[in-house]
Amino acid sequence: MYSLRELEVSLGERSYPIYIEGGLLKSSGILLRQVSRTDKILLVSNPTVFALYGRKVQEAMEKQGFSVSVALMPDGEQYKNQEEAFKVLDQAVEAQLERSSLVLALGGGVVGDLAGLVAALYQRGIDYVQIPTTLLSQVDSSVGGKVAINHPQGKNLIGAFHQPRMVIIDYLTLATLDKREYKSGLAEVVKYGIIHDINFFDYLESHAEAIKAQEAGSLEKIIYESCRIKSEVVAKDERETGLRAILNLGHTFGHSLEKLGNYSRLRHGEAVAMGTIAASFLAREKNYLTVDELERIIKLYRCLGIPIRWPDFEPPAIYEGMLNDKKVINHKLRLVLPRGIGNFVLSEDISREELLAAIRQAQNSL
Repeated sequence: MYSLRELEVSLGERSYPIYIEGGLLKSSGILLRQVSRTDKILLVSNPTVFALYGRKVQEAMEKQGFSVSVALMPDGEQYKNQEEAFKVLDQAVEAQLERSSLVLALGGGVVGDLAGLVAALYQRGIDYVQIPTTLLSQVDSSVGGKVAINHPQGKNLIGAFHQPRMVIIDYLTLATLDKREYKSGLAEVVKYGIIHDINFFDYLESHAEAIKAQEAGSLEKIIYESCRIKSEVVAKDERETGLRAILNLGHTFGHSLEKLGNYSRLRHGEAVAMGTIAASFLAREKNYLTVDELERIIKLYRCLGIPIRWPDFEPPAIYEGMLNDKKVINHKLRLVLPRGIGNFVLSEDISREELLAAIRQAQNSL
């Protein structure tokens, strides 16, 4: 019924495949056995996802001879923290994981980021596999090896680059995804079209209704194309020394919004969408975008049902939060801005006044 699509993240000895197919969870044990001879797996998930898919994945693993221990963390960005990471590390120790053992992340971006960091830390680094179950994690966070937890002063400040051995994407898991969470994931999909591929942006415009309706063909297309673009970028710049920074479109604004909302008021994708709108207004002021291109970007978000109305946080507080972002270099913010649709520019010559003006435009113009 569904076709298996395969991509590779080309990183030499650290290369790994991405498998995309509806119903793929049932074959996850077979796929894992291709890359691991271990007996021990620590399956990290949250209660919501585990109740839906945990037993299915566990059985798929056990059929292939894996012994599976389960570690559950609470559901929510606010739990992507040091306390929860060390709880999972304690469970890895209790399960007597070895250097050859494997961590399996089953869930969204919070689970994937925390489980990946646990794998990077345990015994100085063991293998892990991503089975993302949200759209945002399927198109973004599960690919590329950026694993992290949050710090009270900023998002993802404690982390590592630790590539997975494999990414297994079963887009049928999106059928049980909260509508708000699905729309949040679409914000990361739109990002790829804005900064990298105008043809993909055109596809999103022309298939907005099918994408909103989660039609299988459109789901497979947007997940595949998003993973393809991210894989190409990561292969050229694994540790974000240059090109990979383009994937942070809207994130510097967005991370500040998430923090001000205590990581609970806004979903990650919502904050990224709002941040991208501010970046687009800034790009328009710098003549990187035309008025028509800015309007196309705003219209696409609206057609896909992605929330872009900013909360009423004070602009100076948003700006101060941005200064704690990882993209600050020599006390200067480096921002990704759209350059037309399908291209980008990295800019470090942005004043505080310009940023505050862009924030106010984003707050007041929508």
